[in-house]
Amino acid sequence: MTLLIIVVILISTILVSVLFSFMLDNLVKQYMGEQALIVAELAAQNEEIIEAFDDENPSLAIQRISEQIQRTTDADYVTIANRQSIRYSHPNPENIGKPTATSNEPVFQEREPIIYSGKGISGEAIKAKAPIFNEQGEIIGVSSVGFLINNVEKQIGDYHQKLFQLAIIPLIIGFSGAILIARRLKKLTFGLEPEEISFMFKEKEATLESITDATITVNTDKKITSMNKRARELFYSKSLMVDSIFKEERLNLYIDEVIESNQSQTNKKLLIDKNLYVLDASPISDHNRVKGIVLTIRPLSEIKQLTNEFSKINEFTENMRAQNHEFLNKLNTIYGLLMLQQYDRALKIVSNEVSERQDIISFLMTSVKDPLIAACLLGKVNRAKELHVQLVIDEESRLDSVFDEVKSNHFVPIIGNVIENAVEAARLHSGQDAQVKVSFTDLGKDIIFDIEDNGPGVPVELEKHIFQTGFTSKQGENHGLGLAIVKNALEVLNGQIYIDKSELGGARFTIVIPQEIWVQKEGLE
Repeated sequence: MTLLIIVVILISTILVSVLFSFMLDNLVKQYMGEQALIVAELAAQNEEIIEAFDDENPSLAIQRISEQIQRTTDADYVTIANRQSIRYSHPNPENIGKPTATSNEPVFQEREPIIYSGKGISGEAIKAKAPIFNEQGEIIGVSSVGFLINNVEKQIGDYHQKLFQLAIIPLIIGFSGAILIARRLKKLTFGLEPEEISFMFKEKEATLESITDATITVNTDKKITSMNKRARELFYSKSLMVDSIFKEERLNLYIDEVIESNQSQTNKKLLIDKNLYVLDASPISDHNRVKGIVLTIRPLSEIKQLTNEFSKINEFTENMRAQNHEFLNKLNTIYGLLMLQQYDRALKIVSNEVSERQDIISFLMTSVKDPLIAACLLGKVNRAKELHVQLVIDEESRLDSVFDEVKSNHFVPIIGNVIENAVEAARLHSGQDAQVKVSFTDLGKDIIFDIEDNGPGVPVELEKHIFQTGFTSKQGENHGLGLAIVKNALEVLNGQIYIDKSELGGARFTIVIPQEIWVQKEGLE
């Protein structure tokens, strides 16, 4: 790595020096051309030279003045010629009286000075010519000034030598800095070479992309630094991308907890854009300081799908256990009555048990046309019975509306969560006397569900807060999401929920869903 940096610095210094050298050549030549022009104009405007044009022998005075200008300006030659291009002065006196080697017509025609490179008697030179005017504004001659290329190149060579001498200084500094930087990089990269770092980066990227869970890394400012393929697919519609910042308050709360504690957070439920996810957050630490966080996010629906078979088995087992316990108690009661020859009372218990279960199933099948909603209500009845909560469905209730599958998936969690909260509130507050009443109708333009309980009720000051994500009055973790899910699902269905005091003494939640074009009536399809 050190050798590579040194080579890069060496090549860079050489390239910069060569480039600057070419620039220097052009600058010097341009400067010499401008200098020649200034001297030519200076000679053309010299009053003594202009007056000498009227002398019988102009070259006597003009030669002297030209030599003086030449010495003062370090020009290689200063030549004055008349309108016919006959020289009045020249560094070589033998050329006085002879025509100039180059044509002066461009100057006479344009009446403007010019700069050019050309070959003359003295050799290749950078030249400038300027017209000489008399007092009447007539061109009476031309001044010609030149700097020989040989002399210019010698001067440029001197500059090049100084330039390359100066380049040695930054080269030495660069070499020293390269060694220090290379040592520092070695330390920071744990002694790995660039190709090893490149391979590890590709390996990490491939590993990240192969993970089937959505994996996102963020820095301590909550800015996303990387996302795997699954994360990009899952959150594409939510405009989450690299360099964007998370705005979900509950997610930011979990990230802050990881930063402060430098410990992982696992199996945290999270509501993002009306969808429920399970989150794991692990810190990326350096010397006990959190530099970033790795987030693993899984949709709760996928987890339920993956564990569906196991949960079915477990649920079946638990239901069998509960029913076995319940039926065993009743069977013992019936056995006792039979032993006491109380046949009528035993028969009544059997009839009531069969009738109760058959009645609720029959009622739901005839009164609720949507199968998902009927199944949800039946499940809640069984759940309430297991918790020893009396859940009563109003016999006058009827729901002929049938939702499409997408809308049912939003509607069922609404009534499911509200009933579940009512059952829990009644059980905790009223114990064995816990009651929940459910009624519903769709006779008007809206579908209306009323869910009442004899729990503690909802204080007026908390009515606006209970639907916020994370708000809960229960102990333990993973609470505070049920009513937030209800609120988000209602927004999708353009519905409303109202809170009032129940006649049972607790709270009454009234859910109102507009019957829109996506709701069909049984028998009207």
